[in-house]
Amino acid sequence: MITIDYQSKLPLYEQIAKRFQTLILKGALPPDSQMPSVRSLAMDLSINPNTIQKAYSLLEQERYIYPVKGRGNFVSDTTLLVEQTKKTLLENVSRLIANGKELGVKRAEFTQLVDRIYRKEDSHDRVKNA
Repeated sequence: MITIDYQSKLPLYEQIAKRFQTLILKGALPPDSQMPSVRSLAMDLSINPNTIQKAYSLLEQERYIYPVKGRGNFVSDTTLLVEQTKKTLLENVSRLIANGKELGVKRAEFTQLVDRIYRKEDSHDRVKNA
């Protein structure tokens, strides 16, 4: 579920938080499901529990999870968060396309890039489902 890249320049807690964000936004961790305990995840990953706690604090601050006293951390309902993330993403893509257009990048080049990305994703999905 969670892997650590020790070659990455990103701190471990950020890698962990980003991976959980992805799992939550994709729906792999549904709303109100319990997160792994700090202690068990630290043992599984062989890292300091404080690192996991820092990742969880970041996730809580960004409203991906919520704590329940004495019970642990749970996944938040991220419906609004997903919509907000999609909106921000599309705004960024729009800005990039506008910048590319100013630099002379043709519509066909953008279309080919998008098609290539989605073909790669579709082939990856077919392999997973096989």
